[in-house]
Amino acid sequence: MTTTMPTFASTGLAPALVAELTVQGITEPFPIQSATIPDSLAGRDVLGRGRTGSGKTLAFGLPLLHRVAGRRARPGRPLALVLVPTRELAQQVTTALTPYARALGVRCVTVVGGLSLQRQADALRAGAEVVVATPGRLHDLINRGDARLGEVAVTVLDEADQMADMGFLPQVTKLLEQVAPDGQRMLFSATLDGGVDRLVRRFLTNPVSHSVDPGTATVTAMTHHVLHVEAADKPDALARIAAREGRTILFIGTKHRADRLARQLLSKGVRAAALHGGKSQPQRTRILDQFKSGQITALVATDVAARGIHVDGLDLVVNADPPTEAKDYLHRGGRTARAGESGTVVTLVLPEQRRDVTRLMSVAGIRPQTAQVRPGDEALSRVTGAREPSGVPVTIAAPAAVAATRTGSGRGRRAGGGDGFRAPAGRATETGRTTGDSVEAGGARSVHRPSGRRRRPQRPRTA
Repeated sequence: MTTTMPTFASTGLAPALVAELTVQGITEPFPIQSATIPDSLAGRDVLGRGRTGSGKTLAFGLPLLHRVAGRRARPGRPLALVLVPTRELAQQVTTALTPYARALGVRCVTVVGGLSLQRQADALRAGAEVVVATPGRLHDLINRGDARLGEVAVTVLDEADQMADMGFLPQVTKLLEQVAPDGQRMLFSATLDGGVDRLVRRFLTNPVSHSVDPGTATVTAMTHHVLHVEAADKPDALARIAAREGRTILFIGTKHRADRLARQLLSKGVRAAALHGGKSQPQRTRILDQFKSGQITALVATDVAARGIHVDGLDLVVNADPPTEAKDYLHRGGRTARAGESGTVVTLVLPEQRRDVTRLMSVAGIRPQTAQVRPGDEALSRVTGAREPSGVPVTIAAPAAVAATRTGSGRGRRAGGGDGFRAPAGRATETGRTTGDSVEAGGARSVHRPSGRRRRPQRPRTA
């Protein structure tokens, strides 16, 4: 019996979208896309469960664009809204949807903290059919009178579980109360516990549910390893792993430890940088660009800052600090093995952490391969590609002119702002040093000046 593979054309998408998908080299939908797109096009409320990297963005984005195509939004009154937990994810969603929006003549605006509030207000007033936003900044613009949600006919909540974890559900609830009451709602989340379930029950009407991956979001394309290591050996083991060929994300528990580990790696010759909520938005954008280009090969990240990062070809994620919850483990692992690719997740475990990590793996539905390792062991090299770092300290310098980050309204350089990341340029970090645009092995200080001009520190905004 021959099985017919689904196509985008068979889902009912507009021909212009199908044509643009072909231009982008995308010919077959992923399971979450083929499952949800027909219901989304029909206007049904959709509840989608799929792990990070499963193709959720196009699963909600293509039907959303299809449904608003041919309509023109009034100034400050969008027709569709996508709410996400972090700036990076907002920018990723906008980037992913831009070619398809352009094919239909649909205008998209990104609204996030950390960039120019006035420029985003101007973009909304110029008119945009689709707004991709973090909750805090959108609230700011609504309170200023720059945006009204009464004409929003399609609302998407992406990574709803992460918004719950970050404490955004009260803001999300207030925003959902303002959109058109008879509009369509789509919610995508890896888990449906706690506050997310309450959102579903209150705001989704007879939703059709699609769960492509198992409830634990595990995938066969991902290999899991638990490496037991003694405390005295852990720094050297991490340095050897970070010195491997290719790019690696190392997850760490706090901003302070992320900065410290990045400095240690730089001092040993590893091109590393820390990514966390204490960095200004221009700094974070630059660090991610350098990581994607290969100028930085080891990214030391906290959970919140790394949410939404999509780097093609990333095949290793390292839990330098084991997470405390199963869903955090799954979200971390979602940085690799994206869109059907293979990847490896390695967790370094100290003796006193063994019991907690064993329990965490059981809850996550993971059966990892386990080994006891020391720096220089063949097992460590076989699993991670670890090798001896050069030992020659390196410096990762900022480009001569840091490119301004674009929003939907143009250029923006202001740091600070809501949504959980409140570190304006010039603010002292937990290490006592001023945040800056270069990271040096010796921890030298460098004040962030994107345009070459001295800037006064700005007062943080609330989320």
